[in-house]
Amino acid sequence: MSGTALRDLNALPGSERKNESSSKGSFTKPYCENTDENVEKSRRKNPSSLVSTTVNGDETVNPGAEVANSEVEYIESENLSDVEDVETSVKTLMAGLDSKDWVLVCESLNNTRRLSIFHKEALLDMLGEVIPLIVKALKNPRSALCKTAIMTSADIFSAYNDHLIDSLDPLLVQLLLKASQDKRFVCEAAERALVAMTTWISPTLLLPKLEPYLKNRNPRIRAKASMCFSRSVPRLGVEGIKSYGIDKLILVAASQLSDQLPESREAARTLLLELQTVYEKSHDLTPAISEHSELSSWEHFCQSKLSPLSAQAVLRVTNIAREGLVLGS
Repeated sequence: MSGTALRDLNALPGSERKNESSSKGSFTKPYCENTDENVEKSRRKNPSSLVSTTVNGDETVNPGAEVANSEVEYIESENLSDVEDVETSVKTLMAGLDSKDWVLVCESLNNTRRLSIFHKEALLDMLGEVIPLIVKALKNPRSALCKTAIMTSADIFSAYNDHLIDSLDPLLVQLLLKASQDKRFVCEAAERALVAMTTWISPTLLLPKLEPYLKNRNPRIRAKASMCFSRSVPRLGVEGIKSYGIDKLILVAASQLSDQLPESREAARTLLLELQTVYEKSHDLTPAISEHSELSSWEHFCQSKLSPLSAQAVLRVTNIAREGLVLGS
């Protein structure tokens, strides 16, 4: 992982929020944005109705500064239209993404999304140049620009899948950070982008990228990474999980089971139940007793791979889940 990525990850959530609150994405002047998504939507729909207000002690700009607001809107992927001229859009894309005019950058990000959806091949050879500029926009304190970059990330995951793997680290760092912050509408968009990532990128390539973040010192980062990891493992399939290593995966899940945040612990429980199912299928284990049931049992496996305390915690989780299934059947 690059030094820049590590510095981004180690940024404290407080400083992230401080930067986030320093400017409003839909204004030509900086101001502190209200975190309520409904207010955000009403501002986009009717910018002229805005008045100077105070949010968390910071005064917003007056309506006179609301020049560019109508120029930036959040368009869902299914509502994006095709570009008018593919060749011109491709030629001007890099300059637009690297512009100092944040409104033009937003427009160029939306053009990136359009090209990835309607003209996938046109951008394929440019991904190595486009992704760093998307990352640059993700780091921008303007919320409108940041959210547009997040939405762009989700669309390129869907379009380019494993082609992104060599450039994934800086994107992943920023999406984990944005999904871990307190600004709800940015956080939710980042979580959707992470779901797109786990949906469209092969788990064999993605899981090694996620593993370092499971040990990050920021508990929110760990929680979001744990959720991504837990979603990706089942996509390996039974044979894929066996190839990746159930013993390796159970160590990961056990370490998250005692994590600080409930999101991490729930992701670990989900992963452990998946691993138990795969293990028992691969060893043809059923509730019926067989000759070697004791040596090949899930309990014996956990005890042989984990410390006594970790094994006890894992078995408690999986046994309670099994008992619940038996009682519910």
